[in-house]
Amino acid sequence: MVLCASGLKQGATIMLRVIKVGGNELDDRHFLQGLARAVAGLQGQTVLVHGGGKAIAEALDRYNISFDVVDGMRVTSDAAMEIVEMVLSGAANKRLVTALLRAGVQAIGLSGVDLELIQVHRLLHDGKDLGRVGEIELVRLEVLRFLLEQGWTPVISPVSFDPVEGVSMNVNADLAAQAVAATLTADELIFVTNVPGVLINDSPVAHLTPVQAERYIRAGFISGGMLPKVKAAVSALDEVKAVRITDLIGLRADTGTRFTRGEV
Repeated sequence: MVLCASGLKQGATIMLRVIKVGGNELDDRHFLQGLARAVAGLQGQTVLVHGGGKAIAEALDRYNISFDVVDGMRVTSDAAMEIVEMVLSGAANKRLVTALLRAGVQAIGLSGVDLELIQVHRLLHDGKDLGRVGEIELVRLEVLRFLLEQGWTPVISPVSFDPVEGVSMNVNADLAAQAVAATLTADELIFVTNVPGVLINDSPVAHLTPVQAERYIRAGFISGGMLPKVKAAVSALDEVKAVRITDLIGLRADTGTRFTRGEV
């Protein structure tokens, strides 16, 4: 992944977080309200990136639009892309923005298409065309910096722009959050979920390295819904210095499971 470079640097005293929120959580009104209150209580600068997988699946079913799967990856047709964009950049994005505004956060909703914020090219998986699925090339740092300098909180839908084909593309929200965090040189990328962290024997682990995470996965301690979250967190360490999985309480209290390359 190629990301933009700039001489702009974040101020040493300002904490900058990128928060990834899953689409399933956005369907829970109480979770959404709690998230908005938690973000309102954070010091420093915040950027949110959200998904919307559950709502997209429901909308595709409602409009009777089928989709193919290639090696576990969803193919996005032109018809499906209309639904993806409607849900992610429309309903899901504005639902989150509205909750933040009601909590006193000066949130501004946008997608990777706006101002060509996230530029991509068509993703080919082992030479197979996945349709309107994009691979990130760069994130426009100057756009994010401008928004943050106004005191605004960007809320980003991962629908992105292919400048060569001139169309919007579907992008994995975890990868979009990772790219945004890396571009901003964020202090931390936080995956907010409904559990207080990675649970081992029903207790949250405060810290994990990639090696430790792999050991727990092989031993079967990390499985089910937590497995993709842990894999995303470990993958993000390729571009972000610190990653955390936590819930709303942990977001406010600065707790959860932190992932770093080395021991604490």
